[in-house]
Amino acid sequence: MSDDYKTSRHQQRQQQLKEQVDAAVAKADQDKGLLLVLTGNGKGKSTAGFGTVTRAVGHGYTAAVAQFIKGEWACGERNLLQQHGVPFAVMATGFTWDTQDKSADIAAATAVWQQAKAFLADEKINLVLLDELTYMLSYHYLDTDEVLAAIAGRPAHQHVVVTGRNCHRRLIELADTVSDVQVVKHAFDAGIRAQQGVDW
Repeated sequence: MSDDYKTSRHQQRQQQLKEQVDAAVAKADQDKGLLLVLTGNGKGKSTAGFGTVTRAVGHGYTAAVAQFIKGEWACGERNLLQQHGVPFAVMATGFTWDTQDKSADIAAATAVWQQAKAFLADEKINLVLLDELTYMLSYHYLDTDEVLAAIAGRPAHQHVVVTGRNCHRRLIELADTVSDVQVVKHAFDAGIRAQQGVDW
């Protein structure tokens, strides 16, 4: 098989692919605020959510972040994004197995949710990250109907990213894009501690 024939076949395949992609792009003619859900047991959901916030801010859009199930430890994304005017609402209680105080956790979650609701109602905010929100629904710390109503009733142009394991089926149904992040390997399982700058 000659090199010319291989080159010609490659060009034909790529041209067919280009036509398929161009047709799909032409068909996608709607603009709206998207709801993205990043769920699953794998690592990288919050990281991907913060990547989306960083992308939006890099394009000059406004963003806000609500962090649930987070402690008072340093957060590299928060350190960076607050310098660029991104407001944060942080639960700051740590993991539930650390606090072991359900009523205090519910109170902290409710306080952050009130700020998150304000973000979701703000016409000036282009993107809201609700980091680890899924746990608030599965633990029944927040009312599912209220959360879904606030997300569904947000300004039409506003994008929302939700992260966390075991996403509620109704939130998945409401979402435009859902990614299920799965574990293949995790360094922690091999006894390696979480690394600053990579894991947080």
